[in-house]
Amino acid sequence: MKYMQTTTTYIPQLKDIQQARQRLNGVVTQTPLMANLTYSEKYQANVLFKREDLQVVRSYKIRGAHNKISGLSADEKKRGVVCASAGNHAQGVAYSCHILQVYATIYMPAPTPKQKVDQVRFFGKEHVEVVLIGDTFDDAYHLAKEYSSKENSLFIHPFDDKEVIEGQGTVGLEILDSSKTRIDYLFLPVGGGGLASGVSSVFKLLSPDTKIIGVEPEGAPAMLKSIEAGENQTLTSIDKFVDGAAVQRVGEKTFEICRENLDQVVTVSEGLICSTILDLYNREAIVVEPAGALSVAVLEQFSDEVKGKNVVCVLSGSNNDISRTEEIRERSLLHKGLKHYFIVRFPQRAGALKEFLVEVLGPDDDIVHFEYTKKTSREKGPALIGIEHQSKDDFEPLRERMAAKNFAAEYLNEMPDLFGYII
Repeated sequence: MKYMQTTTTYIPQLKDIQQARQRLNGVVTQTPLMANLTYSEKYQANVLFKREDLQVVRSYKIRGAHNKISGLSADEKKRGVVCASAGNHAQGVAYSCHILQVYATIYMPAPTPKQKVDQVRFFGKEHVEVVLIGDTFDDAYHLAKEYSSKENSLFIHPFDDKEVIEGQGTVGLEILDSSKTRIDYLFLPVGGGGLASGVSSVFKLLSPDTKIIGVEPEGAPAMLKSIEAGENQTLTSIDKFVDGAAVQRVGEKTFEICRENLDQVVTVSEGLICSTILDLYNREAIVVEPAGALSVAVLEQFSDEVKGKNVVCVLSGSNNDISRTEEIRERSLLHKGLKHYFIVRFPQRAGALKEFLVEVLGPDDDIVHFEYTKKTSREKGPALIGIEHQSKDDFEPLRERMAAKNFAAEYLNEMPDLFGYII
């Protein structure tokens, strides 16, 4: 279903995006549009990946950042720039400032992975100062805005800026230049909306029959909720796992552009995103960050629609911290129904644990987590147990054996308040 069309105050113009492309010449990599055999066969479609994960800073963000900063006046450059980012925008600003010899103060949330902080300093070198502050992007954003006003330095917005949007739009020009066939479906990751705004504007002008789908993480559906409400909404809480696409509020400009240009906005669960990250790595040797997997993960929802069609998925970035691998694997297993957590109340008698291991666990069930402390003066003691299966079909037989042997158990996967303490 196409969302209601509205008139925007700002619509990216093709000439401005083409001018952005000229500014970026020699700075960004013209990343390949690559046919992918695995996903083409899986979905019986011609699936192509736009490989922004291979960009010079490993994400498309350099496009918008450099287009903005390179267009500043000499006085604005002299005063320096400020930005806030959880990683990719910061790297784009840092790299651009190093090239243009502009000083940047970059605010990043305190929990930002060290790998991303180190990369920002590497790309910016002596032209960058990193300030780690606040718990979330929104905290860092507000503090960066305050600093920008106080120091009279220009704030480089990560997505809600005319020149940034036009820089990101150059991805669309490259896709259409590289494509040898009509593009039926275009899947775009959506965080703040800068990439989706720029690329969709190009397609509306040059490939108007392409169906454009915006994809958000299930835990941070800011664009979807805003479009449904008919006005920009601020989410009270979000799941920050997909850090490159998890914002509480999308841009004012990007909201207007996306609700006019996107044919549909859908969400993908964080668990499916994790499964896609692992699948891309194991099958294709492609490393993507969670936001970079959004456009591929969503194909599962459109498997019937895309059959026999030409499909483009934008892989937006590959800045994935290797320390997150275990969490990614955990979320993937949970999504696939292969890992389950229980609080099991064991009878406090000799042999109870042995009975559970021998008579309750199946031959392919593996205990991967176990916490238990004996309680004095009680008939039963609770144990936190994590069990991993080879097949999701092993789950119901396990629960039936627990009940048959009178092992009272609470299933934590369905209790989000408690479950959040485990993963």
